[in-house]
Amino acid sequence: MHPLFPFQYCPRCGSVHFEENNFKSKKCKDCCFVYYFNSSAATAAFITTKDERLLVARRAKEPAQGTLDLPGGFVDMFETGEEAIIREVKEETGLIIDNPHYLFSIPNIYTYSGFNVHTLDLFYECKAEDTQYLQAGDDVAELYFFHKKEIHPDLFGLNSIRQAIKIWLKLR
Repeated sequence: MHPLFPFQYCPRCGSVHFEENNFKSKKCKDCCFVYYFNSSAATAAFITTKDERLLVARRAKEPAQGTLDLPGGFVDMFETGEEAIIREVKEETGLIIDNPHYLFSIPNIYTYSGFNVHTLDLFYECKAEDTQYLQAGDDVAELYFFHKKEIHPDLFGLNSIRQAIKIWLKLR
């Protein structure tokens, strides 16, 4: 099924003649508008302490509710990846981080409300100097610190996060 199948009407003129143009776009036969289905940007943080423990979250909501995750989330419009990860970490953990260091990216499909959102997940490394205000917030149920040897990628519910954990562990 074409990724834009659920979109039956042209977002520009409302025409029902909004048809598959190629594998990643649809085109309106009436107004010639072409809509490309590009990835949404998302972020995730590897937050480590001075003693090299990793901060891990438990997801409070679907998708993958109850599984482990890294703090992070979608990049808002007009926001850089760095601004997004700083904001998301604050919302989900109460921590204030600065100077996040970009590591790598992984394409992903994030199913939300029954719709597959194609994402490009940007992974950052951050240091947590002060964890006294650590508190689960937003869509996080709980927060934990794990030493490297305690981390099991199969406990992470989202595919790109599992892949990223495996890469990160190899880098250590």
